Amino acid sequence: NEIADADADSVHADRHGDKEIVGYWEDGLAIYADGTREEKREEIIDEHEAAAAEQRKLMEVESDTDNGEFKWDTEGMWEEKFKEHSDSKPYGPMSVGADISFPSSSHIFGLPEHASSAQLKDTTGANAHYREPYRLYNLDVFEYELDETMALYGEVPLIVSQSETSGTVGVFWFNPSETFVDVESKGTAGTNTHWISESGVFDLFLLPGPNPRSLYEQYARLTGRLSLPPMFSLGYHQCRWNYRDEDDVYQVHEKFEELDYPYDVLWLDIEHTDGKRYFTWDQHLFPDPMTMQKKLSDQGRKMVTIVDPHIKRDANYYIHKEATAKGLYIKDKTGEKDYDGWCWPGSSSYLDFTSAHVRDWWAEQFAYNRYIGSTSSLYTWNDMNEPSVFNGPEVSMQKDLRNLNGVEHREWHNLYGILFQKATAEGLVKRNEGENIRPFVLSRSFFAGSQRYGAIWTGDNESSWGHLEVAAPMLLSLNIGALSFVGADVGGFFGNPDAELMTRWMQAGAYQPFFRGHAHHDAKRREPWMFGDEWMVKMRRAAMARYALLPYWYTLFQEASVSGMPVMRTMWMEYPEIGELYHLDDQYLIGSNLLVKPVTGPGVKESTISFPAEDLWFDVDTMVGVERPMGHHDGSFSRTVSSDIDKIPVYQRGGSVIPRKLRLRRSTEMMTNDPYTLYIALDESQMASGSLYMDDEGTFNHVNGEYAMSNFTVDMNESIKCEVVGSAVWIDQRPSDSRLVERLVIMGLEKKPSTIMIGQVKLEFDYSEKNKILVIRKPQVSALRDWSIMIQ
Repeated sequence: NEIADADADSVHADRHGDKEIVGYWEDGLAIYADGTREEKREEIIDEHEAAAAEQRKLMEVESDTDNGEFKWDTEGMWEEKFKEHSDSKPYGPMSVGADISFPSSSHIFGLPEHASSAQLKDTTGANAHYREPYRLYNLDVFEYELDETMALYGEVPLIVSQSETSGTVGVFWFNPSETFVDVESKGTAGTNTHWISESGVFDLFLLPGPNPRSLYEQYARLTGRLSLPPMFSLGYHQCRWNYRDEDDVYQVHEKFEELDYPYDVLWLDIEHTDGKRYFTWDQHLFPDPMTMQKKLSDQGRKMVTIVDPHIKRDANYYIHKEATAKGLYIKDKTGEKDYDGWCWPGSSSYLDFTSAHVRDWWAEQFAYNRYIGSTSSLYTWNDMNEPSVFNGPEVSMQKDLRNLNGVEHREWHNLYGILFQKATAEGLVKRNEGENIRPFVLSRSFFAGSQRYGAIWTGDNESSWGHLEVAAPMLLSLNIGALSFVGADVGGFFGNPDAELMTRWMQAGAYQPFFRGHAHHDAKRREPWMFGDEWMVKMRRAAMARYALLPYWYTLFQEASVSGMPVMRTMWMEYPEIGELYHLDDQYLIGSNLLVKPVTGPGVKESTISFPAEDLWFDVDTMVGVERPMGHHDGSFSRTVSSDIDKIPVYQRGGSVIPRKLRLRRSTEMMTNDPYTLYIALDESQMASGSLYMDDEGTFNHVNGEYAMSNFTVDMNESIKCEVVGSAVWIDQRPSDSRLVERLVIMGLEKKPSTIMIGQVKLEFDYSEKNKILVIRKPQVSALRDWSIMIQ
């Protein structure tokens, strides 16, 4: 250890010279007393040299000439160095691994989170796309690179294989230590994978499928089902590092109001606190936070504040003082001292969220009499929970640190983020009397099962077309890992998007499950109106489309909470028999019924879309059907469609019913009692079906059966019917004129009806023979009651 310490001191001297270090930045580089910052050094490595070194260290053996035996290179096995850091490895070398093959499958998916394609590419062998295996090790990665296997903020050790011959199967490698996965395709023989984890046990679950729905039901039984989020959290979120003060908050809020631009949540980053002390407020900038929250709440809005896991080491800070007295912090490698790392507040300690009593204590901190200035309309954002340590190896914790049970950090590193989010969500539930209000918690870090605790976002993305393009594959990969409530920050975190990029990102964001705009403090202000009225109108139109579809989104989230089926789906999840669609990750499905292809390049006027040929498809804007090749009902076909700056290509599947709310409101709360319009896209038999889920949109009462599900069946040769299941008591408590259906829009109708009636009453309707669209107005029926509309 003395030698290791001397080596570390030598590296430190070479790296920093004689400069005094006073802090660290998020990229792990030092901040010096003279006000300068350490410069990033680019490591120049000869590719052939690096490959030879890897081959020598990992694969080759050298001959012991004395006895002719072979021995492995043991460098780093008993102690490992990373720059100035040293891992003592007190238990010596450890690992657990397995080779897992997917016979006859050439398409495997999963292993989030990586900024790469949804389909896993070869990392070894003759056709290797990458030089390194997929790494699963949660890290705070500053300005992450695209098309890489490098580790990012979270991980799910799940691979799903999709094959036309063997169907859908999966493997779940339940190990939270650092893991690497190599992929090698073998042509018609299938795909081989090699898994190796630094520590832990061999705990492997095989998911037999044989189709996507069966597989996700199996996986949900293992890791838990998505918790139904409150309705407001599916609206638009406006965030920035940082809204300066209460006046800034009011001005932003009032501008949204003035422009009739819908939004639901306004966020505050770390600068709202008193010196990065979480659960506090800067009294100069936010002197009256409760009044601020009430003003927004009175107009149907919520607020979110950031609460990170690093705790400022300040004896006068009540959180730190109590955590120290109770012994709640992670320890150093001796197991005796509280670990001291560097993060936003400076010198910080980290709570041990692997311990149940620490999680319980953390949950108590969200009580209204503990978190002074918080109200029931304030929710929480968990960032930096990989965990991020600015002066640690790879901007994280040393692996030989100890939790309160004496277990090394290497054993549970990838669990830290999920356990932090779990404790926070429990705190938001427990703070309310009766514990009956659903929480909302956004987390950057995650593990298998994070779907139970809240939303996830893809971290610190960049304002570039490349990052917009990779957003869909990243989000699809997360959904493959059963994390449905996910999003990429609209506009990109770093940098300054121009008006076109911001508009295209707002359009794409409207069709991702979690919909938030966010920006770095060095970025220019980019609220929608900052780009001028013309562009604001385009962005508002995208947000309005999102809000109109909220009944559909909410129904999909309820489905996911029951079935485990992801909300945002790859094409193969719905069309597993069409192999030519497997590789697609630049278009996707929202549920079963909406096909979306975001525009991810500048100056685009047209987009080419692959449509499953077994179904009809209708443009959601024009409601006109896509022309299908004559007699072509198998596989897929492509169409090039218009997608200028005012258009994101979105199509409704024939045979579906999608509910919308069309009245422009400024928040989800204001939409609660608005009527529905049913958009009915007919299949070739002139039939369709669909569902609409309804509850109180905010409590846990639905768990006890207080909900209604309207099931619509359409046969345009006979009738349109609604049959309602759910709690009769809850349904009867609703007024008979609530949840009304004010309009039905039917696409693909081949023949104009002569009469449309409900009971003895004739209904008004219009029919376009050219576009084959029928509109039925004012049926005066409730989605909470059974009814039949007769077609003649």
